[in-house]
Amino acid sequence: MNWRMMLTLENLAYLHRACKQLHSLSYGKVYRTQWKPVLSSAYPMCPVQLHPQLWQPDINSQVRLLTTKERKKSGKEKLRLIKPKVEKQEVEIMSEMTVEALAKAMHKDIDHIYEALLNMDIDLDALEPDSILNEVWIKHVIKKSGMKPKWAKLKEEKVKENKDAVRRPPADPALLTPRPPVVTILGHVDHGKTTLLDSLRKTQVAAMEAGGITQHIGAFLVHLPSGEKITFLDTPGHAAFSAMRARGTHVTDIVILVVAAEDGVMKQTVESIQHAKNAKVPIIVAINKCDKPEANPDRVKKELLAHDVVCEDYGGDVQTINISALKGDNLMALAEATAVLAEVLELKADFTGLVEGTIIESRTDKGKGPVTTAIIQRGTLRKGCILVAGKSWAKVRLMFDENDKEMETASPAMPVEIVGWKDVPSAGEEILEVETEQRAREVIDWRVYAEQQEKMKKDLEVIEAKQKEHTEAYKKEREGFTNMTWRQRQSALYKAKRHQIYWRPKERVESDKNKLPIIIKGDVDGSVEAILNILDTYDANEECELDVLHFGIGDISENDLNLAETFQGIVYGFNVNASKSIQQSAAKKDIKIKIHKIIYRLIEDLQEELSCTLPRAVEEHILGEAAVLATFEVTVGKKKIPVAGCRVQKGELDRKMKFKLIRKGDVIWSGNLSSLKHHQNDISVVKTGMDCGLSFEKNVEFQVGDEIVCFSEEEVEQTISWNPGF
Repeated sequence: MNWRMMLTLENLAYLHRACKQLHSLSYGKVYRTQWKPVLSSAYPMCPVQLHPQLWQPDINSQVRLLTTKERKKSGKEKLRLIKPKVEKQEVEIMSEMTVEALAKAMHKDIDHIYEALLNMDIDLDALEPDSILNEVWIKHVIKKSGMKPKWAKLKEEKVKENKDAVRRPPADPALLTPRPPVVTILGHVDHGKTTLLDSLRKTQVAAMEAGGITQHIGAFLVHLPSGEKITFLDTPGHAAFSAMRARGTHVTDIVILVVAAEDGVMKQTVESIQHAKNAKVPIIVAINKCDKPEANPDRVKKELLAHDVVCEDYGGDVQTINISALKGDNLMALAEATAVLAEVLELKADFTGLVEGTIIESRTDKGKGPVTTAIIQRGTLRKGCILVAGKSWAKVRLMFDENDKEMETASPAMPVEIVGWKDVPSAGEEILEVETEQRAREVIDWRVYAEQQEKMKKDLEVIEAKQKEHTEAYKKEREGFTNMTWRQRQSALYKAKRHQIYWRPKERVESDKNKLPIIIKGDVDGSVEAILNILDTYDANEECELDVLHFGIGDISENDLNLAETFQGIVYGFNVNASKSIQQSAAKKDIKIKIHKIIYRLIEDLQEELSCTLPRAVEEHILGEAAVLATFEVTVGKKKIPVAGCRVQKGELDRKMKFKLIRKGDVIWSGNLSSLKHHQNDISVVKTGMDCGLSFEKNVEFQVGDEIVCFSEEEVEQTISWNPGF
């Protein structure tokens, strides 16, 4: 029994050792050691058959508990440590990104981007934080930084629904009602257009115009003795107001072309004919000033033939009427001819429904605010109507006629002044009535959005063109670096751009080029438009750059002065006022305010200011000429000084003045004399026919036949080369 107990205890000991070995084996995965039996020194190892499946392995364990096959390798094999896979940081990219945007997306500084692009074919000297990188460069920077690119999901912008207001479809001809004709008076400046209208209206409009020149477009309703009504548009004849004349022809039914009998067809007459033809409007020719002795109506008719205006006397269909607007001669014949032509045209309009019209002129009134002069073309305008024009809208508060009398309604072909606009709309804009104020705001929002989209599209085209131009220039610059090493390429770039190393674009010094900043303020939109059209012809930027800082409608304000003070500019006003406080403020700030009532006076003033910015030119006045007859040298100390023996052929040589040495038509030297002698005597002046010897401050070799010219210099003011055309 003792023997059996000993055997049982021995088996329990073996079982205990086996459990310890299995326990140590479970840690073998961590320490990567191969399992070997643990030999006990107390008990010898003997074959013992253990009971099968005395323990169950953990099936959920991720380690191998027992190695059954012994590996035979030299030395101890160390199993490799399995490292967990590290995911790379993702960077959201787009097809084109700026350096600054890429650095922000990577959470790095800009210098990191420059360093990553060091070995790329890119000009780092020209790279700025706002420079655009292409897709290849972006991916290279991200890969080199140990990151992973990921395309950013673009937010799909919802396409806005077109909520613009449009004209109504044409009305049923059976519902149309006869309306008065709209007649535009065109012609050359000072040919009597406004005087003709005065005679028809029995008013004195011309007397109120500055210099007797019409500088606005006016709309007037004239009641003829026969009871008929005609709406007249009086347009400026000055060259500066071409846009106003074109605008007048697009809303008119008939054009009365006024031609002075003594002057004939002039420049603006031809332009007026072209405007009428473009608008496909019939013409009636009024030959004015026929009461003058030098009047020649037949010459006018013949000159019109050259411009495809064939009068009835020559077999055409254009009526010609000889008048005298000043004396009122034959005006009724002109009015009857206009009424007959209007009857032939059968002018009708729809007096019902939403209002449609065109803005003839717009301005800002002190008491009324933004005011527009308009011609109603469809519907009947009443107080409270909601109108939209361009990017402005209005709820009609008041309406006035040309005599500033309040109106209750305005029907088609009637001129009307509309008060109630939120902003000043541009002249020529289309007026459309909408149902509610909310609808008006929707229309304005859509038009602003459409304008922004169009601007973005144009800007993108410009950017793409600039990028293409830069890429082509860059490729052309790098053509010679193809077979160079990196160090040779950097050396070549350094030599090519050495002058740009010490400055960056943000640190560039302001240009010394002449520049004249100006601010334009006008009484009406058409006047400002005319001035800007003239400034568009400015072509002398090489002499002085003309910079229009701001333009607008209304009197000169404190904001205009602040802008002029910031940019050291000049404020120009046309038919506007500047209060005493504004004038005093301008005097303290040393700002020039120049107000004119005639447009060509304003342009002449601007030309003078531009000329004042130009540097003074140096003019040379020749005082005398001499010919070199002989040359010799004079020793003074240890130096030999060349001397020219000359004879004065014209004028006189004055030692105090400057001299030029001319050889075969080329100026060899210019400067002062060091000595002037006559028979070894120092003199200051040598006159015609006298011989003399002279030497220059600089040792210049003379040759027989050279010409020496004595001249004086005078500084004179330059005049700008810009010619506005009148």
